[in-house]
Amino acid sequence: MRLTIIGTGYVGLVTGVCFAEMGNDVKCIDIDPNRVAMINQGESPIYEPGLQELLQRNVEDGRLVCTGDYDEGVRYGEVIFICVGTPPGDDGSTDMTQVLAAAQAISERMDSYKLIVMKSTVPVGTCRMLKEQIARQTGCGFDVASNPEFLKEGTAVEDFFKPDRIIAGSDSSRALDMLEALYQPFLRTGKPFIRMSAESSELTKHASNAMLAVRISFINEIAGLCEKVGADVREVRRGMASDRRIGSTFLFPGLGFGGSCFPKDARSLADVGQKNGHPMLITSAACQVNQAARERFLQRIIERFEAELNGKTLAFWGLAFKPGTDDIREAPAIWLIQQLLDRFPQIRIAAHDPVAMKTAARALNHDERVKFSCRNYEILDGAAALIVCTEWNEFRSPDFERIKAMLSEPVIFDGRNLYDPKMMSEHGIQYHSVGRAACQLEQTEASV
Repeated sequence: MRLTIIGTGYVGLVTGVCFAEMGNDVKCIDIDPNRVAMINQGESPIYEPGLQELLQRNVEDGRLVCTGDYDEGVRYGEVIFICVGTPPGDDGSTDMTQVLAAAQAISERMDSYKLIVMKSTVPVGTCRMLKEQIARQTGCGFDVASNPEFLKEGTAVEDFFKPDRIIAGSDSSRALDMLEALYQPFLRTGKPFIRMSAESSELTKHASNAMLAVRISFINEIAGLCEKVGADVREVRRGMASDRRIGSTFLFPGLGFGGSCFPKDARSLADVGQKNGHPMLITSAACQVNQAARERFLQRIIERFEAELNGKTLAFWGLAFKPGTDDIREAPAIWLIQQLLDRFPQIRIAAHDPVAMKTAARALNHDERVKFSCRNYEILDGAAALIVCTEWNEFRSPDFERIKAMLSEPVIFDGRNLYDPKMMSEHGIQYHSVGRAACQLEQTEASV
């Protein structure tokens, strides 16, 4: 098929590249001329494992081209995927500016039947609204369908090639038949293509992300209680996860969920519920617990040093919201660093991340108090503590004797529970993690 992809962020570029890899002819549209040029040179503007190689091959083979020309792009594709950003507003609602602009551009340029597919995550009712809007502005035949993405940053390419399921929603059987034919190469292992209404499809995306966010927030709430009552969240989690009804996925305590999906989608779902007279109490509580987990961790750092943080250097390992990506949207590390910079004007931050240092520098407005290094041990020299915020593999088994020797004080704050408290005690390191009982922390500190 001939496909048009509007937007070349994480979702749009992965979608375009993976469809091109299966032999489709793909034309991407983006308003950023620098991004357009990069893609046409076979260079990925985002970091996603496996994407660069696939992009380069499909550009060289002529199956994928990027353009800034909407006339060219809209008229090209039989199927047009809208993959633009839907950022959150201050009140949690979804900013639909880019979606509406894409729909307007399509309606003004259609010259034949088009299947318009909403890939961006949008509030329920969006497809119906777009269908009414486009129908008022064109005489061409068209259908609108919802086809939400379920890609995890860091494994997005693999997720696209090996989906758990494909969700498609429309009131048009023609639209659903076209989408099922398009996705057939990805469904050979028997994974389902699930047809439903557009409203159900839109809500499925939000409900799925909110459910996962609730699980993360729940175990973090339990972790906070563990610290108060003398329990160990690792043991509690193991006991819970052994129940087949509960399982172990998305049940790891830490600094909470971040990224472009869970925080935004949970708040958006709560906003939709509020606007429809059905408050989403559990979803709203998950957002509150998520923020509380970060604030509790920050307070432990501040309390450890009392009022002496000014003038000290804190070292951060990990800046991206999760390993495998350079995405720092809603990243716990960025929030922690910004809070420390705001509260302690003379503090200094030394930071390392395998891929996210450039995006982090922009997010922190290139604050001169923050220094970055491509070597993770280099930032430890003279720092008062090491703070681990992202569970990159290279941080899992470090040289603790080297860490201790380089830090001015042997202190680690582990926001991802990567290390064993007993081992930290044996190395003479004062160790703060998430969800371990206060008495155990005191014993660890006393043994140093």
